[in-house]
Amino acid sequence: MTEIVFFWPLQLAISIAVIIRILLRPHREPASRIAWVVVVATLPIVGVLAYFLLGEVNIGRRHYRAMRKVRKALPVSVAAAEGDPQPCTAIPRLYAHLFRAGHSISGMAAVAGNHAELLADSNVSIERMAADIDAASEHVHLLFYIWLADNNGCKIIEALKRAAGRGVTCRALADGLGSRLLIKSRHWQDMRAAGVRVEVALPIGNFLMRPSRGRIDLRNHRKIVVIDDNVTYCGSQNCADPEFLVKARYAPWVDTMVRFEGPIARQNQYLFASDWMTYVDENLDYLFSNPPLAGSGDICAQVIGTGPVLRNSAMPEMFESLMHSAERELVITTPYYVPNESMQSALCAASHRGVATTLILPARNDSWVVAAASRSYYLELLKAGVKICEYVGGLLHAKTLTVDDQLTLIGSANMDRRSFDLNFENNILVYGPGLTNAIRQRQRDYLSTSNEITLQAVEQWPLRRQLWNNTIAMLGPVL
Repeated sequence: MTEIVFFWPLQLAISIAVIIRILLRPHREPASRIAWVVVVATLPIVGVLAYFLLGEVNIGRRHYRAMRKVRKALPVSVAAAEGDPQPCTAIPRLYAHLFRAGHSISGMAAVAGNHAELLADSNVSIERMAADIDAASEHVHLLFYIWLADNNGCKIIEALKRAAGRGVTCRALADGLGSRLLIKSRHWQDMRAAGVRVEVALPIGNFLMRPSRGRIDLRNHRKIVVIDDNVTYCGSQNCADPEFLVKARYAPWVDTMVRFEGPIARQNQYLFASDWMTYVDENLDYLFSNPPLAGSGDICAQVIGTGPVLRNSAMPEMFESLMHSAERELVITTPYYVPNESMQSALCAASHRGVATTLILPARNDSWVVAAASRSYYLELLKAGVKICEYVGGLLHAKTLTVDDQLTLIGSANMDRRSFDLNFENNILVYGPGLTNAIRQRQRDYLSTSNEITLQAVEQWPLRRQLWNNTIAMLGPVL
């Protein structure tokens, strides 16, 4: 009896303390605060534990200090803004504010003189990467969220080993969770033995100690390849086969990857260096000692890197700014659509003002939670006039956004709260009708293998399906 008398006041005191922490926590939407207060108040023990595991964007004090220190040390002005030899003067005034928004996020200004090539498919992307690595003369830098020891993954492994063997400096960074199978395999040690410098981003470590070292689901979701400070890749593709054997039932995974040449490579170099130096005691300032190489292409581009140690809500700001800027056409492909309220409103607003707005999602999603949450937003979107299509040719993993056949945003970020708040992401914003037209054609190809979702069909969904979708969507502010 004495234990019970003591336990309940202690539990109440802990719950009240956690609720106060929730209310005082910065950068949290009101809906998220309310959801967490309800969880902690109604499920005192489970709710408190859930909050400390999932309630805060906690990357761990050591990682946070290291990342902030590296970002302050690296010469961002030389890497991206003041030192660029070819500032973009061709960007119309109509779109200039978008690149200013991008600059406010990463400190990197749009640069001209780039060449961009949309690659045909995942296998072609890997072949081109391997060929570029084989042609490298100075350095090769890679960062992948998921890197598998399958056919395509091993092609890159062997190319890195060949490059290191001929004296090229090769640095490879892989996320500790997404690439855990490769990191534990002989291939990881083989690369190290061959002279490739390998490192783990956000290592998992002791699972029982994770709560004190940050959330395990905060990941480095970036996909970056930089070769000789002149060639870089950006898109949705991980270093793996499209058959993606770890989730083969959803295959093929359909990705979009762009190969860039020109000064934009320096900006991806900056993101890679900031990640690398967080985990490795190696100063890479020398990479930025000279101005970026001048290019002869016709593409203006800007890297936008986001993450939990940077400005809160930076990525949704970028998405929403692009949505609001559309005048004629807005087309989006994403595998995961779980927006915040302002993004959902921005997409609906685009359609309301007469913009031909199309959203392409996978018909079968590898996350049943995301699939249900995504469909909870369909009714409002369709009533606003947004065209929704579900791709049936595999898992559409491409993350593309095009505006008025002029602008393209491509990269690793999904349109969900994980990419907004938890993951490190890298995207490239491009002004260039040539690349945008190529990506628009790819989006049309996706549409030709998609089923359009009609308002009538959604209104006829059974009540149990509507309840399920909306209930799952309620978890968004909590997770």
